[in-house]
Amino acid sequence: MTTVDTGRLYGVGLGPGDPELVTVKAARLIAAAPVVAFHSARHGRSIARSIAAPYLRDGQIEEALVYPVTTEEVRDYRALIEEHYDAWAARLAAHLDAGRDVVVLCEGDPFFYGSYMHMHKRLSHAYATEVVPGVTSVSGASAVLGRPLVERDEVLTVLPGTLPVEDLAARLASTDSAAVMKLGRTFGAVRDALERAGRLDDAWYVERATTANERVAPLSTVDPAEVPYFSLALLPSRMHEETASALRSTPPAVAAGEVVVVGLGPAGRDWLTPEALAAVEAASDLVGYAPYLARIPANPRQRRHASDNKVESERAEFALSLAKDGHRVAVVSSGDPGVFAMAAAVLEIAAEPRWKDVPVRVLPGLTAAQAVASRAGAPLGHDFCVLSLSDRLKPWDVIAARLEAAAGADLVIAIYNPGSKSRTWQVEAARDLLLRHRSPETPVVLGRDVGGPQERVRVVRLADLDPSEVDMRTLLIVGSSQTRTLTRGDGAPVVFTPRRYP
Repeated sequence: MTTVDTGRLYGVGLGPGDPELVTVKAARLIAAAPVVAFHSARHGRSIARSIAAPYLRDGQIEEALVYPVTTEEVRDYRALIEEHYDAWAARLAAHLDAGRDVVVLCEGDPFFYGSYMHMHKRLSHAYATEVVPGVTSVSGASAVLGRPLVERDEVLTVLPGTLPVEDLAARLASTDSAAVMKLGRTFGAVRDALERAGRLDDAWYVERATTANERVAPLSTVDPAEVPYFSLALLPSRMHEETASALRSTPPAVAAGEVVVVGLGPAGRDWLTPEALAAVEAASDLVGYAPYLARIPANPRQRRHASDNKVESERAEFALSLAKDGHRVAVVSSGDPGVFAMAAAVLEIAAEPRWKDVPVRVLPGLTAAQAVASRAGAPLGHDFCVLSLSDRLKPWDVIAARLEAAAGADLVIAIYNPGSKSRTWQVEAARDLLLRHRSPETPVVLGRDVGGPQERVRVVRLADLDPSEVDMRTLLIVGSSQTRTLTRGDGAPVVFTPRRYP
């Protein structure tokens, strides 16, 4: 049953790949939609979105539905993918319940092996729904081949290449025309089935029909190692079969609660991994230090819970309580959450018996040390250690002892949290301690706001390290006795530590 207050769900077919083959109606709905959803692989790129790109506009909410795997050859694939379908349906339902129309993009036609149908059968019983048909890949392939699929009383059979070879061969032998979908890794079996059916010489191979990369060839001449998933086999001018899916009526599933601790990298979307991005976009609740949350684009489907930088334990407990109530929570950290950040804080609280049934995952991020090192060259090219100068959670004598040990071991040292408004003397003390073990000429890299608008990277001698240039947004990398500095043609210093130790 639907209500007048909810949004409308559209399954919009985009055709086989050429944006000019998107229908006028599809283009109009895409441009008008408050929310546009699309499937993508884990690397973050989406074929559906790339086709629809000319019709998108600024200000639209984009929901990326990221597949957890790219092959069915994994244990419990069906159970895993069904869990994601349920979670995606719940995300779209949140928009529909808020009165926002949702367009789900789908390559080809939504009801022709289309990814959209999984949302339709979960949501169509509860919301007003409209399916906009698209040009199928079969029609696109027939067009670029220049051969009709069927004429007069011929029958077309559409088959998935995932069928057993014996089944494929029997069906191909008994039909007039055929289209075999889902090639890729199934190509060898499909070719074998065509040969058994006596139809190999009639078969054509069409890859990425209607796109700039389309390819057409007699199927018998195609190398199996060069066949992508987006290709099909055609026996032209002999058949057609209408396909329709019986859609079961089940309510949108509410995803089970969990906490995912996510590393955002040092700055900006370009430093964020596809896995971390997918976790952030899948979350119902975002928890974190306010400046880190500000780096994530607003999405009205999600709730944000910002807090101060000195309440890690309270933040962790709050996130776990949300997850226990069924929310999908992303706790965000700058850099990598496992390096002086929220992963340890969340897991420390999660170790208490009351949270034992709350799932907690940690997703890595690019660290500040890696970012600063990359800007300077390769100062972390040999053994190194990572230390924090903050004495808020451990006493200074422990920090000093560890600095002594690292300096005595001749390790490159990446120093986090070197100074702040309330901690003004630690950098000077650390410099003087290190000078007892290192040459005054030892290179020190100062990296501030790397990846951000105020990025600044300098290289100075250890003896010239000025504490007034260092704050909480600065990371220091102190070289070992082997670390070298050289000047390249552009005049910029390059710092590296050779991989061999004398």
